Amino acid sequence: MSTDNQPALDDAEVPGPHTRADEIPAQAVPAVDPRLLVREQGLAGYVGEFKRKMRAGDLGSLPVIIGLVIICAVFQSLNENFLSAENLSNIAVTMVATGMIAVGIIFVLLLGEIDLSVGSVSGVSGAIFAVMAVTHGMNEWVAVVVAIVAGAVIGAIHGFFFARIGAPAFAVTLSGLLFWSGFMLQLLGSNGTINIDPDGLVGKLTTYYFSDVAAAYGLAIVAVVLYFLGSFFDARRRSAANVPFRPVGEIVLRTVLLAVVAFGAAAIFNQYKGLPLAMLLFLVVLVGTDFVLRRTSFGRKVFALGGSVEASRRAGINVTAVRVAVFSIAGTFAAIGGLFWASKIAAANQSAGSGDLLMNVIAAAVIGGTSLFGGRGRTWNALLGVMVITSIQYGLALEGIATPIQYMITGAVLLATVVIDSVTRKTQKTAGRA
Repeated sequence: MSTDNQPALDDAEVPGPHTRADEIPAQAVPAVDPRLLVREQGLAGYVGEFKRKMRAGDLGSLPVIIGLVIICAVFQSLNENFLSAENLSNIAVTMVATGMIAVGIIFVLLLGEIDLSVGSVSGVSGAIFAVMAVTHGMNEWVAVVVAIVAGAVIGAIHGFFFARIGAPAFAVTLSGLLFWSGFMLQLLGSNGTINIDPDGLVGKLTTYYFSDVAAAYGLAIVAVVLYFLGSFFDARRRSAANVPFRPVGEIVLRTVLLAVVAFGAAAIFNQYKGLPLAMLLFLVVLVGTDFVLRRTSFGRKVFALGGSVEASRRAGINVTAVRVAVFSIAGTFAAIGGLFWASKIAAANQSAGSGDLLMNVIAAAVIGGTSLFGGRGRTWNALLGVMVITSIQYGLALEGIATPIQYMITGAVLLATVVIDSVTRKTQKTAGRA
């Protein structure tokens, strides 16, 4: 910003080495937020801001979006059915179970911690529901509530040992992984499998579709309108408070991009069976948890703890309570994800929560953009990350690639993401942004 218009100071007004701070004229130290300069410079300002972020290592979701485009292009070139409406709809439904669990693990990762028990907790949730609803004939709604509450309590137990007792989260949740796996096997009994009603409440989580085309398009319209109104009124509120805000032109551009994605997805769903109930519920969860993290005091406390525990404690944050709550949230979403897995296979069995589930959950969160070092991430990262993981799995399955190769490729993608995260963090430290 040019300073030609600033009034010159007389020699008598130039602050010397012994001038007190309260004697310096206010106009001599103009405070201008650099983000305001970007807004004032128009398109050139945004380009400059983008370059600055790239140099500082602030990549955001750009790598995963580029990766997702490359994945789709490669698999579509290998098999023309990859981008078919049926395959994309199946990917959308399948990824919800892993995505739900990843939402919970993101809360833990924001603290800079890890929860290795979420796979086992998801299996326990499915087993509890099956035993209550099928074996004992309990109402399915009540059984669902019991299963989810059980997941929340299990997570709170882990959080208690970590936050109150001081045991490492890695050790506590590793113990939980083993304990709850055994508990699930005990619940399922000698048969090891309990089939659930495919037409029941849980059974329909992954099999029900809103076949009316108005459902998918209606959801797209609601999402676009709410986004525009929320962004517009937020900008007005920030403008009235004299803090940086997005101009109307930028809001309109972002809204148009969202509309393209939303209506494109709606058109794809309507070409197959319609809007999947599973996807609708997942989007509701993402919107709700994103609001909690970005718009509530609890969310700010989570980010604060991920930045510095000691600073958070000195700021008056109840560190123990927040940690316990975060692990309880992880257990809750693990339980919800377990119900979706039970719906997908129409049963609760001994393999639930095992295999590559834990790896895929952590990979989805990290690949989506959540930092393993804490303090950076959003629950929307779960959507991007799980899309990458599930797309790779479906693409390899269409090509008949063996499961061991799928594990190797997924592991390589996760390693690449962790390396990018580490390099990004170092770059940000160098640039003074971390």
